[in-house]
Amino acid sequence: MNKAQIELEKIDTVIEEKQTYIEQVWHSRHKRWNKSRFFMLAISLIAIGMSIFHIYTAGFGTLPSWEQRSIHVVWALLLIFLLYPFRKGKRFGIVDIFFVLATICVGAYILFGAEVIQSRQGNVNTNDIIFGTVLIALVLEATRRTNGILMMLIGLFFIIYIFFGRYFPGILAHPGARYGKMIDQMFNSTLGIFSSPIYVSSTILVLFVVFGSFLMKSGGGQFFTNFAFGTFGHKTGGPALSAVGASALVSTITGNGAANAAITGSFTIPLMKKLGYSKKFAAAVEAVASQGGQIMPPIMGASVFIMAEATGIPYIKLALYACIPAVIYFLIAGFIVYFHAKRLKLSGIPKELLPDPKKILVKEGYMFLPIFFIIAFMIIGYSPMKAGFYAIFITIILSWIRKETRMNWLRILAALEDGVRGSLAVISACATAGIIVGAVSLTGLGLNFSRFMIELANGQLFILLIFISIASIILGMGMPTVSAYVILSVLGVPALVDAGVNLIAAHMFVFYFGVLSGLTPPVAITAYTTAGIAESHPNKTALYAIRIGVGGFIIPFIFVYNPELLLQSDNNFNIISAVVSALFSCYIISAAIEKYLISEINHFQRIILFISAAILVVPGVITDIFGFVLFFIVYFWNKKSYYTTNSKEFKITNQ
Repeated sequence: MNKAQIELEKIDTVIEEKQTYIEQVWHSRHKRWNKSRFFMLAISLIAIGMSIFHIYTAGFGTLPSWEQRSIHVVWALLLIFLLYPFRKGKRFGIVDIFFVLATICVGAYILFGAEVIQSRQGNVNTNDIIFGTVLIALVLEATRRTNGILMMLIGLFFIIYIFFGRYFPGILAHPGARYGKMIDQMFNSTLGIFSSPIYVSSTILVLFVVFGSFLMKSGGGQFFTNFAFGTFGHKTGGPALSAVGASALVSTITGNGAANAAITGSFTIPLMKKLGYSKKFAAAVEAVASQGGQIMPPIMGASVFIMAEATGIPYIKLALYACIPAVIYFLIAGFIVYFHAKRLKLSGIPKELLPDPKKILVKEGYMFLPIFFIIAFMIIGYSPMKAGFYAIFITIILSWIRKETRMNWLRILAALEDGVRGSLAVISACATAGIIVGAVSLTGLGLNFSRFMIELANGQLFILLIFISIASIILGMGMPTVSAYVILSVLGVPALVDAGVNLIAAHMFVFYFGVLSGLTPPVAITAYTTAGIAESHPNKTALYAIRIGVGGFIIPFIFVYNPELLLQSDNNFNIISAVVSALFSCYIISAAIEKYLISEINHFQRIILFISAAILVVPGVITDIFGFVLFFIVYFWNKKSYYTTNSKEFKITNQ
């Protein structure tokens, strides 16, 4: 038995260990904090209760809007302060007790006075000011604990901006606001903390994270991985292609690049290293695939649900619009992996050592059904909440088909707990994003920032796109994609729309760069996660990930100028033409990046290929013809060089 077969057999073992982990530690979780079993059981029950609350409200109707959102936030804050100590790596202490008690007090004030609090909108009293202030402080502290100090400081900056706007320069200045007005906006209404990000979080986000937890616990991760390796493993570059496929499938469910990299990277990266790929390349491939799962329909993470709320376009339509750019992203990554393997002469895994994809589909193909049901429910008119609600129960029922994946009560409880725990960082980020949304609305910053960006770019769209892409990457560093997207959707999108960009293209533009911030130094969280697994240099891994995932940085510019890629056209011929030329350009730009076509290409051929790829994505029949002509010139030139070189080597060998 060779190394490849041994590693592939380890895959099933690793995933099974991950699925049964909660069962093994149910009675003794978090030993490193040395907490009592009773305390950890209480935390588990609180988390399970939160999951059940959201599942119930999804199926049988939510509470009034402000109540649903406020209870959701307070419940999440309580869990955060119980699970994340004041100082990272330390035990739960006196400071944490203070925050827990403060959260309980705010929760009691909200729970027993919800209707009265809402009735005072526009006329807050002293109690509202006190408890509203405490809630803002709790949200910022919870964000610091779960997302780092950067996101917390951004939220704090916008609070300060509300009061000291008169000291800001030019069009960024505003008269300022009273403290009571700020509390009214942030606490008593649904325009601040409880605005659209928390609306999505309290109705859809937690539900889909819980669904992903159920799908993984019922064997979904194992099925997706085996299917990807069975399908791609034998091809040139097969192990890396399999990692791309497996990570894309899993991360579209988890919606979290770094989390997915930790799950799938633990076995895909060692396997790639064993089969001859460098540490840097293996880590970069996994990072690109894991981060890209957030742009791959049908689920795509929380940001697109918020996008649906912001644009008024149903989520299922946005997922459809996002399909072609997502396919292009993964095709470029896949082609780069393929050409890399061809250049280094790395073969795939022998087919007889791999799982048979046909047998896997017959035996475990039903694991696709929950995802298909979600899509089907939304197509026929069900809300995402209802679709997620039914998908959870369908997943439980399907798990009983095979004994190995059968979900007993312990696994169900573990899935409920893990789902909520996995959503806490995003919930706190959404609450802080709500503070930012409220500040932008209260101060009029959105309109002023839009004018500022357009003036700074001097009316040039391309320069404006560069500015906003850089801002998106910077804001996305070290924070969840949803946070970066919310901030840029209220600041950057209006500027793009004012400059004439299609509404969907504008939202997708900032969304893509928010996602890609997980690959860009100096805070490339997903790339650093995979680098740790591969024992590779973090920044070198991140830079190589940018090279492999270059499509993600190019695609947003393409669909801004060519919205047909987002299906934003009534002319089907234009859509088909744009898609065909874009897909073909994926192949060309990948060859240019890896300096390989039929054989290695020289610098001049590489430049021509880059020009060909760029021309192909420009709309128009003439540009397409010119782009294809340039490509075929290089193709036949490279082909001739290949056969000439091989012929000389053959003669030398015979002599």
